[in-house]
Amino acid sequence: MKAQISKLKSQNFFLFLFALIAFLLAIAGRFMPHLPNFTPVGAFALFAGVYLARKYWWAMGLPLAAMFLSDLFIGFYDWKLMAVVYASFLGYSAIGFVVSKRKNPATIVLASICGAFLFYLTTNFAVWALSSYYPHTLGGLMLSYTLALPFFRATLLGDLFFAGILFGAYELGILWSGRAELNRRHYLGKVA
Repeated sequence: MKAQISKLKSQNFFLFLFALIAFLLAIAGRFMPHLPNFTPVGAFALFAGVYLARKYWWAMGLPLAAMFLSDLFIGFYDWKLMAVVYASFLGYSAIGFVVSKRKNPATIVLASICGAFLFYLTTNFAVWALSSYYPHTLGGLMLSYTLALPFFRATLLGDLFFAGILFGAYELGILWSGRAELNRRHYLGKVA
């Protein structure tokens, strides 16, 4: 029983440490030179939904905190559009929460694709509806979506890339820590 509690504590510590690093990466990724929308924020939001939200509901807000902290330096814009952008990242976390019980590489890829589509559809609808950039007609909406396709591509590629890194590194870390624990117990003579 002690070994199980110790393993649980070390896994929780690893999850906390990894989430902190991912949080800092989400912030830093917005400052590094990148294609527009090719950032780790969406992947971090999925990660928070998959690994953190079942235990800590407030963890779904961590990507919003990363956005807010980086926006303090990058700058703010129309609050209505920002609210939609932030809400879409909350949507990523909700998607992650939904797939968390069926987590495997295929569901993570599908969740990344769904998150990118959610972001593309909601943010570009909001730009069309809440600004004067496009005529408020069906043609204007379609123009908004059409002109945003390069941004969608970058969002999708960024989400898939960073989700692969975050989820892959975390799962490898869990595998490694489990093997390290088995090796430690073996050398201490606690495993036959």
